[in-house]
Amino acid sequence: MASASESVINERAQHFLKVLIERYIQDGTPVGSRTLARDSGMNLSPATIRNVMSDLEEMGLITSPHTSSGRIPTVSGYRFFLDFLVTLKQPGQTLLTQVQEQLKGQLKGQMGQMGQKQIAETASNALSELTHMAGLVMIPKRESLFFRQIEFLPLSANRVLVILISSDGEVHNRVIETSQKFSQSELVESANFLNRHYAGEELEVMRDQLINELENTRSEMDAVMKKALSLAGEVLGGEQKEGDYVVSGQTNLMGYNDLTDVERLKLLFDSFAEKRQILHLLDRCMEADGVQIFIGEESHYDPLETCSLVTSAYEVDGAVAGVLGVIGPTRMAYDKVIPIVDVTAKLLSVALKSE
Repeated sequence: MASASESVINERAQHFLKVLIERYIQDGTPVGSRTLARDSGMNLSPATIRNVMSDLEEMGLITSPHTSSGRIPTVSGYRFFLDFLVTLKQPGQTLLTQVQEQLKGQLKGQMGQMGQKQIAETASNALSELTHMAGLVMIPKRESLFFRQIEFLPLSANRVLVILISSDGEVHNRVIETSQKFSQSELVESANFLNRHYAGEELEVMRDQLINELENTRSEMDAVMKKALSLAGEVLGGEQKEGDYVVSGQTNLMGYNDLTDVERLKLLFDSFAEKRQILHLLDRCMEADGVQIFIGEESHYDPLETCSLVTSAYEVDGAVAGVLGVIGPTRMAYDKVIPIVDVTAKLLSVALKSE
């Protein structure tokens, strides 16, 4: 199969490919030579058009589904279209105003009050409503936090209230269920031990040290140290080191004819919940300039084989803080979706800018 690049596909073939993909995105049905002749605006014979389509098919840019006489784009065809042919439609003022109202008005100066997850939820809801697809937003990555102080307060049975203060002065309250019952004096001794030995440590480093200590508990450790490590492990051991994201509008995907396979939809919804693989994809987009797109099999992730992921990084005070984007069918209106993702990332960056 010949390799497709802009230099080896003549202008006429590129025009037909653009027309075919735009028509397929609009109608969702294979495009025949008669439709191409009408939409292309070129006065060519049916035989000439068939020859051009045959060349495009040989290059792997279009294919014939089943016994249909029409053609549909392949992943390679979509990629060529996005790299060289697509004409982007900038969002109108109404859409811009809608995004600004949902982001800038709600988030400006409210990072502390809203919390990282709520900020991401606001942006993902906006993306979902604007594109009618699934909107994803990574929870903003924060600067490293350091451990300042911890306190344990006994509740009922084996439940303990943990009060952890980090270097930014934020107080984190969490109720944990311990594997054994601790007395008030044991909780005080454990807190004193942790405050004495770990104050000033980066929380992630502290977490790794504690897990390592717990895995290599030595018999000569005194009782206080063992109890302190056990309690701290309950607090920090289950925390996720990797990032996180929120997703909105998953059910929008059920309305697309391209995504009617129930088993594949189940796989996709499971991947939203499992998060790890999609987070890996989003992490790959962190360093990309502008909009990054994975079409179908380009993601190398089976649940997204019939979907496209369109992403853009957003910033906080000039530094990349996360990635946002949408997941939808490969037959999506890229000319509209790409600008929406791009402008949402830019407006979120403005909304999160420090006063």
